[in-house]
Amino acid sequence: MSSSSNEDIAIKAEGRSAPPPYEEVATPPNGQADGVNGLGKQDSGVRIDDFGASLERSPEELAVVRKLDMYCLPIIWLMYFFNFLDRSAMVNGKLDGLADDLDLKGTQYNTCISILFVGYLVGQVPSNMVLSRVRPSFYLAGFNAMWSLVTLLTYKAYDYKTMIVCRFLLGLFEAPFFPGVTYLLGTLYTRKEIATRLSIFFTGNLVASAISGPFAAGVFQLDGRAGLAGWRCNCSCNGDKLFIIQGALSLAVAIPAFYMLPNKPLTTPWLTPEQRQLAHDRIERDTTNRTGGGKTTVLDGLSQAVRDWKTWAFCLLSNLNVTTLGFLNFLPTLVRTLGFNTSAALALTSPPYVVAMIVSVWLAHHSGRTNERTWHITACEVVAILGFVMCAATLNTGVRYAGIMLFVGSLAGVTNIVIGWTSSSLGQTDEKRAVAMAMANTCANLASVYTPYLWPDVDSPRFIKATAASAVFCAAVVAMVWFLRWMLRRKNDQMRKADPLAENFFVY
Repeated sequence: MSSSSNEDIAIKAEGRSAPPPYEEVATPPNGQADGVNGLGKQDSGVRIDDFGASLERSPEELAVVRKLDMYCLPIIWLMYFFNFLDRSAMVNGKLDGLADDLDLKGTQYNTCISILFVGYLVGQVPSNMVLSRVRPSFYLAGFNAMWSLVTLLTYKAYDYKTMIVCRFLLGLFEAPFFPGVTYLLGTLYTRKEIATRLSIFFTGNLVASAISGPFAAGVFQLDGRAGLAGWRCNCSCNGDKLFIIQGALSLAVAIPAFYMLPNKPLTTPWLTPEQRQLAHDRIERDTTNRTGGGKTTVLDGLSQAVRDWKTWAFCLLSNLNVTTLGFLNFLPTLVRTLGFNTSAALALTSPPYVVAMIVSVWLAHHSGRTNERTWHITACEVVAILGFVMCAATLNTGVRYAGIMLFVGSLAGVTNIVIGWTSSSLGQTDEKRAVAMAMANTCANLASVYTPYLWPDVDSPRFIKATAASAVFCAAVVAMVWFLRWMLRRKNDQMRKADPLAENFFVY
């Protein structure tokens, strides 16, 4: 819901019309009330849609949003880029003999992949509970510095046990970042804005995924130089020189993060006092069933999140969604089964991620513009199912690569919508939002612990078990979003009956 300045409020109180200009946000398509996102109602002269989201924003509000974008988005993008590049390089290293050099047997490589997420899961809920009470800029930047130092030291790994320790610690120190950023963005952006910002943030992950393969292919050419295997030069820049460069660059990003990251709207130093109040007020008005006052404790927030059925529903949806993404840690291996050598396979992992970036940003923008979630997610999952079927049904190289393009490209856009949907539905208090976002992300990443075991090498080249399971989980996501749509629509109907003048409702 758009915020109004004190002058605007005074004008409304006096019964006068608000002066122009207002910049109109794109109008959703016309349709039936509550669900098809028509033009909706008039809110004291400011148009709103059927869920209570403002269709107009004042020049002052647009200036605040632009300033938030300018400071926040570049730094969180860089942080996520290095965050993901660090953890994903081991995946590429497998193609250059990492498993052999570390003498990994059986499923030990899969365990090295999974153990990162064990560390990643341990501290997320406690971390976000703390984050709701401290300065996010210092907290998140500090953990960026810590995971950078772990990255610098991982090149010392020489066997299974040392790699397990390094991967666990990397996951542990990376744990506060993603749920922390998603919580932070939820306190700064409205329902119609957040998915687009999340998609831009998420392209940091996709760009890292796109360039890590070709980068690894080039580094593998260093195999044997300075006494290092190529993967040791690559695994998170895992050699004497390149690994240190990677860690140093990641550490360098942490320094400006201390100054560029925002805090809560009312405590962000680079906003003017008027902008802080406006940034705060617009989120208060946009959030369904928002309860202000600042008297909620972190334990109250935990209780509120745990007792709300929506929290558990979004936790399940998040888990199902990330389960469909289990291929991410095995995409280079999957592409190599198409018959390409190591360098070609790594290079061919990039185009699907480029498609994913384009689809992700466009889909998030369109979902926010129309204030709609269910149909956007459903369409993506159906396309992904087709892609998984194409990969499993044939050994034809062109068909299988087209299938990879489909499921990588379509599923990338779902995560942003799910996260934004979770944040806007569970933001009744900042403390509840923080806990709920961490719970959802924890449940989501439980999938990263078990999905690597769906992709054993013995199932190569078609990986029928993994692709079939992924298609089934895509169907489960569709079922879950339609269940949520039904439940939230019922909740909205109850709110209308309880208060016929109510205007702010849950989006679906």
